[in-house]
Amino acid sequence: MKRKKEPSPVLTYRGYYQESWDLLRKDPLAMISLVIVALFVLIAIFAPFIAPYDPDKQVLSQKLMAPCAEHWFGCDEHGRDILSRCIYGCRVSLSVGLVSQLIATVIGYFMGVCAGYFGGKVDAAISFLIQVFSSLPDLLLAMALMFALGSGLVNLYISLGVLAWSRTARLIRGTVLQLKEKEYVKSCRVDGGGNLRIILRHLLPNCIPTLIITITMGIPSAILSEASLSFLGLGVRSPMASWGAMISASRDSIRTSWFYSFFPGLCIILAVIAFNTLGDGLRDALDPKLRK
Repeated sequence: MKRKKEPSPVLTYRGYYQESWDLLRKDPLAMISLVIVALFVLIAIFAPFIAPYDPDKQVLSQKLMAPCAEHWFGCDEHGRDILSRCIYGCRVSLSVGLVSQLIATVIGYFMGVCAGYFGGKVDAAISFLIQVFSSLPDLLLAMALMFALGSGLVNLYISLGVLAWSRTARLIRGTVLQLKEKEYVKSCRVDGGGNLRIILRHLLPNCIPTLIITITMGIPSAILSEASLSFLGLGVRSPMASWGAMISASRDSIRTSWFYSFFPGLCIILAVIAFNTLGDGLRDALDPKLRK
């Protein structure tokens, strides 16, 4: 009797992002960081429902109260609940990090893609601007811009976003220099496709992994810059809660009220480490050259 042929195994195609997610799940540090980042995002979104007290309500009888059952993180010099202000400060830090990086990504992508795609004088001019912005200290330029524009959340978005585009532009330029020699780009050009169509429909999808990595890695830098500017009095306006502004206000009582600066500083450390670790994991998962 003839043996029945065993059915050949069905080969299922796993997409690029599905494979990247599988690789990311195998990285325990990246997954822990993802959970912490998701927790910060949820805290920022649902701050009005999570905060136990009004972050701006002053109770002078509770001035610099130590942590207790009613106020887990204690109270500041105006009797305001530090836990509530840390929760609302999460909104400021994450919004500054995300919005400023989105601004930097849009500017950096179009500057980088124009430099890499058109080449020649356009590439030389944009590369010169990239070198200039990369060589100047970000914090000093941010201080100068905030001093000129004035303190405020919107001005923070603009200042940090305008100053952070050079890193994205440099990476996108290198990626586009490789992509523009691919066959599908050349065939699109032969078929009459315009430059804008090639940039948006063919180059942009292939640059998305790089953009995701740059955004994730740029958010902690923006959070630190916002904290530094708020510490120097050039960030958000009072009485808006900000981690950096809280640390700045705690300087006079740092020896007697350790909790005032400890908890906002702890929030900054956790957020920066979580985003940096998640960025490293995304880079390893999304970059085909780093895949094992």
